[in-house]
Amino acid sequence: MVQSGHDDHEHEPGMHDGGGPGSIGNRLNWLRAGVLGANDGIVSVAGIVIGVAGATSDRSTILVSGVAGLVAGAFSMAGGEYTSVSTQRDTEASLVEAERRELDERPEDAEAELATSLRDRGLSDETAQNAARELSKRNPLRAHAVVEYGLDPDELTNPWQAALSSFLAFTCGALLPLLAITLLPAGIRVIGCAIAVIAALALTGFTSARLGGAPTGRAMLRVMGVGAATMVATYAIGSAFDIATA
Repeated sequence: MVQSGHDDHEHEPGMHDGGGPGSIGNRLNWLRAGVLGANDGIVSVAGIVIGVAGATSDRSTILVSGVAGLVAGAFSMAGGEYTSVSTQRDTEASLVEAERRELDERPEDAEAELATSLRDRGLSDETAQNAARELSKRNPLRAHAVVEYGLDPDELTNPWQAALSSFLAFTCGALLPLLAITLLPAGIRVIGCAIAVIAALALTGFTSARLGGAPTGRAMLRVMGVGAATMVATYAIGSAFDIATA
């Protein structure tokens, strides 16, 4: 989901995994965010369509409600992600610009700060000073940004990518309950959709746990429990209205 663009740059040894947008850890975070976005889509739209199905058996009404929930949820997720990541990018750009000014105005102080950062990471004084001097000769701005802030100046976070990723992840997740409840026969519509949703949530819980290195069993039970509780609650509310079909 994040463009790398690393082939065009000469990298300092040991700097690639500094935590910037191109690092392995950051890519895993983006993937985990996509899985969680799909999870949100599954739970949100499942709650809507099952709630409406509790009130009416009219397929068109259920479909329209589900599609409206999918569109509203996808745009809401994308808008929230765009706003959040735009703020993050502004902060990253400010940090990089501050480093750029310091390198232009006080290069000696900047090199001393880089050496201090390297010492804080476990290097000896002499090694840290030599490393800071060598890195500053090759690509000083990138060296300072990566070591001190975990940022690659050439790969700041992209809010449009984040928004699109959230939009697509939510939409993909939301399609499952929407299709299940509209394509299944009326007699097994609700229970069939619920089974499909629980199975999908088990998969998203397992995947997110594996990506985060957490126990899979508890993660699966949590998301399945939240999904089941959501569907039970919305179905009960919908049943209380019991809208007569034409």
